[in-house]
Amino acid sequence: MSEKFDTPFQSNIVPTILELGSTLKFRCYKGISCFNACCKNADITLTPYDIIRLKQRLGKTSTELLKEHTVPFQMDQDGLPGVKLRTTDDGACLFMTDEGCSVYEDRPTACRYYPLGNMIRLDTGSKEAHVDYVLIKEEHCKGHEEARELTVHDYLVEQETAQYDEMNKEWQQLMLMKRSGGPSVGKPPEATLQMYFMCAFDMDRFRRFVLSDNFKATYDLEDSTYEVLAKEDVSLMQFGSRLMKQVFFGLRTIPEKNGVWEKRVDERQEVWDARRQAEIQRQQQTEDERYSGDD
Repeated sequence: MSEKFDTPFQSNIVPTILELGSTLKFRCYKGISCFNACCKNADITLTPYDIIRLKQRLGKTSTELLKEHTVPFQMDQDGLPGVKLRTTDDGACLFMTDEGCSVYEDRPTACRYYPLGNMIRLDTGSKEAHVDYVLIKEEHCKGHEEARELTVHDYLVEQETAQYDEMNKEWQQLMLMKRSGGPSVGKPPEATLQMYFMCAFDMDRFRRFVLSDNFKATYDLEDSTYEVLAKEDVSLMQFGSRLMKQVFFGLRTIPEKNGVWEKRVDERQEVWDARRQAEIQRQQQTEDERYSGDD
């Protein structure tokens, strides 16, 4: 048994699993007959690092970028918020031009991987996540008909995915923990979901939160740490993932002032227990409805 983090597309067909050494035939270039076709029907889920790259590329704050270039969606049945690239009414990416992608050097992770997708899973008993790769074939894409053949590894090197994978790693771990937690986690309250959205995607607003007097009165961090968080988006993003592990799962990933942790545990124990029980009951009801429908 394993837990999957995400699938790159919705399909009833079980995709063929590829490894880094597997080969594929694919080439995309401006002169190909389907050039820009994938961008005319864009459905791109963004990662926190994608937000950083795009906001820096466009010279916008995270709040401005989210408002102008993204749309929200629910990532799971608990209402965990995510963001996708905003498109035109016809579904075309706003960054698409006749010459191709206007932010190509800073294009999102999913765009770099295409026509590959990745699925991150955690096998039962394992502490390390494993990445599987799948090949996505869409009718409009003629890149699969090109003669060029290369390995999955070489294609990912060519698309410069390594830095994105490394930057997204802690966030992906957080998502995998959330997915595999089941009833022990329960459905987070709305305030926790809003905090997650701020930590993951609206890092400029998250920065103001972290630098506030209330935050500093709660968490035991060095002044040098706050100086880094005040300036570096990537460090702030990674800090946010660690903070949400504490918020979601009660892990002590961020040191707190003396007595703060114990007080919070006492205050929240009843809430945590209620969340776990409610999740167990909800899953049991779902199972009962599923089997009753088979009668």
